[in-house]
Formats: sequence, structure tokens, C-alpha cells
Amino acid sequence: MSDLAQFASSSSASELDQLPDQDAEETAEWRASLDAVIKHAGPERAVYLLRRVHEQAAASGAAVPGLLSTDYVNTIPASAQPAFPGDIAMESRITALNRWNAAAMVTRASHLGLGGHIATYASAAWLYEVGFNHFFRGKDGDGSGDQLYLQGHAAPGIYARVFLEGRLREEQLDGYRREADGKGLPSYPHPRRLPWLWEFPTVSMGLGPLAAVYQARFNRYLHARGIKDTSRSHVWAFLGDGEVDEPEAMAALGLAAREGLDNLTFVVNCNLQRLDGPVRSNSRIVQELEARFRGAGWQVLKSLWGEAWDPVLGQDSDGALVRRLGEVPDAQMQTYAARDAAYVREHFFTGEALSRIAAGLSDSLLTKLFTDSRGGHEPLKVYAAYRAAVEHRGQPTVVLAQTVKGHTLGSDFESRNANHQMKKLTLAQFRRMRDALELPIPDRALNGDLVPYWHPGENSEEVQYLRDRRAALGGAVPVRRVVAKPLRQPPSGPFEALQKGFGKQEVATTMALVRLIKDLMRDEETGRRWVPIVPDEARTFGMESLFPSAGIYSPAGQTYEPVDADQLLHYREVENGQLIDEGITEAGSLAEFTAAATSYATHGEPMIPFYIFYAMFGFQRTGDQFWALADQLGRGFAIGATAGRTTMTGEGLQHGDGHSQLLASTNPAVVSYDPAFAFEIAVIVREGLRRMYGDQPEDIFYYLTVYNESKRQPPMPPGASVEEGILRGLYRFRQADSPGPGPRIQLLASGTAIHWALRAQELLASQWGVHADVWSVTSWTELRRDALTTDRARLGGDERVPFVTAALAGAPGPVLAVSDWMRQVPDQISQWIEQDYSSLGTDGFGLSDTREAARRYFRVDAESIVVAALDRLARTGAVAPGTVAQARARYAWQA
Repeated sequence: MSDLAQFASSSSASELDQLPDQDAEETAEWRASLDAVIKHAGPERAVYLLRRVHEQAAASGAAVPGLLSTDYVNTIPASAQPAFPGDIAMESRITALNRWNAAAMVTRASHLGLGGHIATYASAAWLYEVGFNHFFRGKDGDGSGDQLYLQGHAAPGIYARVFLEGRLREEQLDGYRREADGKGLPSYPHPRRLPWLWEFPTVSMGLGPLAAVYQARFNRYLHARGIKDTSRSHVWAFLGDGEVDEPEAMAALGLAAREGLDNLTFVVNCNLQRLDGPVRSNSRIVQELEARFRGAGWQVLKSLWGEAWDPVLGQDSDGALVRRLGEVPDAQMQTYAARDAAYVREHFFTGEALSRIAAGLSDSLLTKLFTDSRGGHEPLKVYAAYRAAVEHRGQPTVVLAQTVKGHTLGSDFESRNANHQMKKLTLAQFRRMRDALELPIPDRALNGDLVPYWHPGENSEEVQYLRDRRAALGGAVPVRRVVAKPLRQPPSGPFEALQKGFGKQEVATTMALVRLIKDLMRDEETGRRWVPIVPDEARTFGMESLFPSAGIYSPAGQTYEPVDADQLLHYREVENGQLIDEGITEAGSLAEFTAAATSYATHGEPMIPFYIFYAMFGFQRTGDQFWALADQLGRGFAIGATAGRTTMTGEGLQHGDGHSQLLASTNPAVVSYDPAFAFEIAVIVREGLRRMYGDQPEDIFYYLTVYNESKRQPPMPPGASVEEGILRGLYRFRQADSPGPGPRIQLLASGTAIHWALRAQELLASQWGVHADVWSVTSWTELRRDALTTDRARLGGDERVPFVTAALAGAPGPVLAVSDWMRQVPDQISQWIEQDYSSLGTDGFGLSDTREAARRYFRVDAESIVVAALDRLARTGAVAPGTVAQARARYAWQA
């Protein structure tokens, strides 16, 4: 829609026809005036006047709808730019050094075949330097400092700056992408690999912007609840214009606007290129992003053109130049940046008005306009945008900064489609880069096989300036800092309540876990640190009692009377609420979980996030975010509720989770359990609190799968071996009654499958004379990991036995494992079982039916376990072969 169309009255019917016109004659005069302007001065003049009127109306407090797009020029005109508070010449030298060292580091690594990326940082260098020198607050000042989500591919430039500061040495730069010896630098921001520097992993594109929104939101949550004063913390997210095509990058724009997160700034490096070519070849990504962010309710600041454009635009008396800038597609804009002045004169400055402007411009200036003079390459323009961003109130801000990908790397790199894959410069290219950057590097330093790093010296003016600026802003950034702050372990009462069982009452493990957490939240010392997070399914999980007691977090409080206000469990939103009810967004919920799970480092305040979700929509849908959570060293409890392939009666294929335990097993930071009973949950959660929040906290997080099937919850069996077995993954829950002579078998089961195994135990004994021991497997994955660790130790000469092998050693008969998961989950431990081993599981897609029918369909019900057990015994000669056929007939069982 054109600007004119946004304002001009239409002759056709519109929504305005439904509103009363208090002065039809005045309205007619205004419309007639508009028609006259269009007739005598043209539509462009009419648009200009309407936009001025719109601007004045907004400034006067009138509630007018905002424009979705503006002209392709800077939001802040030159006349409104604030004075630059720094030494531009000094900062230019520092930026040049960082450009050089980043390129040198990647080039040296590329000689070893390790690769790296140069062009992204080259385009964004000033976007970072202005922030580092004037805006990004460190952790040594008040509060927690700022949180920086830095573009992953720009990491070499950040390493170069840290090197200049003196926090990295040359040999460490030479360790770029060489981590096996434990001394190198990771390719991208990876907190787990370089935990003293990086706070946030961002190279899985799209996740950084999403995480930044929820980090800004969690900062407000901490402040509202009185945990930490975060009023001075600002969240900065740097992303590329190509990255916005990842749906997660734009997923939470509405949330940020609704909650007025003016502590959040996105900086989009609009170099107009993605990895293979233009981001928008036939249109304009800047204008598209402006419309999307404005429509979502953000303040948009465009920094598109540098100072060289200011006098040129001043000659644009009739708007022809601005119109031309707004119609050139991005791919053509890139071509202008790569061609000579003659090409620009011929193809851009078309028409009489533009030719007249171009006639007064030198060839060198024409070339500079489309290469060097982009808004993102000039500190004055960037500073003006950043200052406007941090001073704005009531809205989040996005800065759309136009740059050239590969800027200062020479004509072989700048604006080239392939520059993302170009990993190194030749020495000749480095010489040209040195000259362009005016670096004092002598020719003799460039005569070797490897380009040198360049440092001006610890006592140089550049280093002193850089350090002074960081000292004024509260210390070095980026930096990750963990201050030991162990939490007191909660009282034993809530755990003991679950360990006593529930008597005759049938309770689902989901409800047992929720009850435990609600009791723990009542603890005076640690209760306030729990952060319950749920994606619009609190009632599904029996958590509605938290609505009135803990309150639902809402910055606006509750501006309405809830429909259930007269009920005990009414819906209660409150500014300092503890429960975070995210709405239908697993991605948003996990981003919030990540912010809470890493608060111990980000803010020095350990929080205990409890994220409960539909199990099917956890690891499957947001597995990449769980991996980023592990990279960020998050701690907390993720709960896959309504777990299993067959427990969700009637829900069907896309709701039945038979594989999240397998997916969780691939994440090294996940400690996953599939508890069968409430007392197991109590033991597991208590140990999790100790491991993650005790005197020696571990960088892990727990994943528990719990079920919505109500079952008897017995008391915890006596004996220390039971607790050890629960935590290590296996213990014998029920031994065969009076085994005596006869066939023997071991049944291993996890989660809700324990009840099928117990029923099968009874059937085997009463109908077939087979004695079965039933073992509860709380974690197939922990058993496997212990076995793998033991195998590795054995190779080193440390003779040990895996826990699962030792636990089952000497147990008579074959071993049959069963679960509500696909067979690969229990099969994780098969190679460490001495006995004959087989498994049953729910492989395949789920389906809608009763639990009984679904379990027979997957052949995991009690009768199917009996048939499978008899089959294994028949194969060993423990029962007659015909016994299996008899069992199939008795249970109407068909393969």
C-alpha cells in the first residue's frame, strides 16, 4: 500500500462510514483541499502534507494509527544528531585494529582447513564498537550490567577486541577453532566452551532474538518480584537481516511490545546479504522489516546513509532522489556497491532531476556513496540511533542499520554473493586492507607465510582509551561471571509426604509432582526462587491452584474483573506474580526457562525454573533450544507431562510422545528420568536440587517424564539400596512371591509401564508357573551413561563394572524390558546385560483409542508382556514351545 493510499479517503465504503461525522461540511472542505493539492502540486506533495499533519497529530496526543513504512532515509536527520561524546579518530584506529586482527585470525585458521567467517564482522564493526565504547554496561557497576546477544558469525571481531583489551593472548587467537586440547577458542559464542567470556549462544540463527526478548522480560520479572534490581540492565540483540526469515527471530515481537519492554534493543545488520545471495533480491528488506516491527508496536530507527549522503539529499528539492532510493531493489543496491562511478551514473541517477544532482558529484564521491557511506559504517549515525533507543520509553526499539557485507576487505569481498564462504585473504589483499585502514604495519611484517596479528602495545593510547571507556561503563563485556551462592536445601517434609505414598487414593505422577512443587514453593527461604512456567496448560496439569496463591505474572496487573472472580481458584493476574503462563508457545516458554535457568550467572541470583509442558511438544518441537540451554549452562527442571505413547486417551498421533526420552538422551547436559511412582519423584527432585543448587552446583538440567494416568502410589520400599537405585537408574521393586522351583525371568519397566509389568508378574505366576522379578528403571539414559563411563575407564586400565551389569548380575532367567517409549529407549542398555535381553515398546505413530486398546495395538499390555516372556523362556528351553501358542490363544493375541 502506498503512503498516499494509507491517508487518502476512498470513494468506496470504509469503516469511517460507521462513525458519526459531527461536521460534514468541514470534512468536505478538508477532502476538497486534499484534492486540490493533488491536482496542482501532485500526489507526492499531498503525501508530504498528510504525513506532517499525522506527525503533528501524534505529537499533540491524538490517538492516530502509525505508519507501517517511511521513506528510505535515516530516521534521525543530520540536524537532530546528538554530539558524539568520544574521540572518533581514536575509535577509528581501534576499530581498524579489530578488523585487521579478526581477518588475520580467520585467515590463519583457514590455512589449517578450519575455516571461519570474515565478512559479517567487517560489515558490523561499528555497530559493535559504538556499543562497546558508549553503551554496553558491564557487571562491575550497579546491577547486573547489560546482556549482549552477539551475532554468531561476528565472533572473530569480538575476539579481536578482547585481544586488544588484554584478555586474550596471541596463542589463544591461534587456537581459534582448535579446542581439542582445551586451550583454544570456540568458533562461535559458546558459554560451555568458553564460560568466562560468552554468556549467550547465538549462532543457531533465530534463537538469539527470541531469547533476548524473554531475557528482557525475565529481567522485569525479577525486578517486579523483588529478587534483583534490574532497572538499569538493557538487553541488546544483534542479528542479520537474513536471520529474520527464521520464524523464531520474529516470534516474540508482539510480547515485547505488549509488555512495553523498553529495556530491549534489536540491532539488525542490514548488509542485504544472506549466505548465498541477496536477502530480498527483488524488494527491500529494510522496508519490509520496518513494516513488521512497526506493525508489532516497536519503535523503528533506520540508519541507512552516512554523512556523505547528507548534502546530496539536501539537493533533492523535489524528492526524486528519495523516491529513487525507495524503488531500487536490494540486489541492485548491492551491484551499485560493487561497480564503478560510471555504472552508478548511468543506472541509478536516471532522469533529468537525478542527472542534475549527479553532475555536481565527483566519481570518487559517487563510489563512496554506495560503498563506504552506509549508516552502519559511521559512528555518528550509529551513536544517534543507539542513544535514541536507550532514551525511548514504553516500547522496545529496533535499529535497522544498512551496511556492506565485507566492508574494508577490498573489492574482492565487498558485496560479493560468495563472501560468506570466503575464508581468507591473500597477503596482497592484506596490504591493500592495511593501506585502506591506515594501519602502521610495515611491509616487512607482511613478507612471511602468515599474516601477523597487530597490537599497539599495552601502554598505547588506543589500549588505554579502550580500557578507560570500559571502566566508565562498568567493566569488560562480554563477560560471564558466576558468584557462588548455594541455596539452602528445602525442608524434608514435602519429600517425605510423597515417600509415604497416597494410601488407597489413585494419583497420576503428573499430579504428584505438581503437589511436591507447590509444597516447595511455600518454603520461606527458597520458595520465592521457584519459577513455574507453563504454556497455557496449567489446568491440564492441575496447577490452577497457583492462580490465586502465587499469582500469574503480568506487568499490567489485572485491569478487568475475571469471569471466575467468585470462585476459589480464580484467574488472578498480578504485577509481582510468580507463575508465568506463557500462552500457546513452547518456544517462548523455553526461552523464558533459559533466562531463569541461567539467572545464577546473568544476575548472580539462582532461580529454580520449573517448566512443565505437553511431553510431545517439548524436545521434539524445541530441541534446538534445549541444546542452546545446555550450551548456556542452564539449571532447572523441565517436565514432560502427559508423557508416553499410550497414556493420552483419544488424542492421537500428534499427541502421543514415545520418543522424547530418546531425544533427551542425545543432550549431554540433560539428566533424564522416567519415574513410575511418587516416591521416586521425591528422591529425584531432592537430588536434583542438591546437584544444581548445592555447594558444588553442576551445569546440568533435569528432564522428568510424568503421566496423566491415575494409579495407586505405594510408600517407598525400605533400604538405602532403593534410593541409590532410583538415582542411578535401576532397582528391584518387587521380587517374585516364593519363587521356588520353576522358570525365572526379569521384567524391567519404566514410568507407567511398571503397572503392566506388575500385572504380567501376577499372570505369569498364577497362570503359567513362571516367577518374575519386577525392576523399576527410573532412567535408561543414566544407566547407559554410567556404562559408557565405565567402558572408557576400563580402556585406561581402571577395571570397573557398570552399575546395570552389577545390579542384574546373577539374576536368573532372561531379561525383558518394557516401556511406553519406542524400543530404542530401553535398548540403550542392552550390550551391558549378561542375560538374554529383549524389549517391548511403542514404535510407530500414535493413534486415538482407549489406553487398553492402544497398548494391545503396540503389544505392550500385560498380556503382551506375558506372551513375550514365555517366548523368551521357550527359546532357552525353560518352558515348552507350545506354551507360547497357548498364551496367544488364551489372550486373543495376534501378531
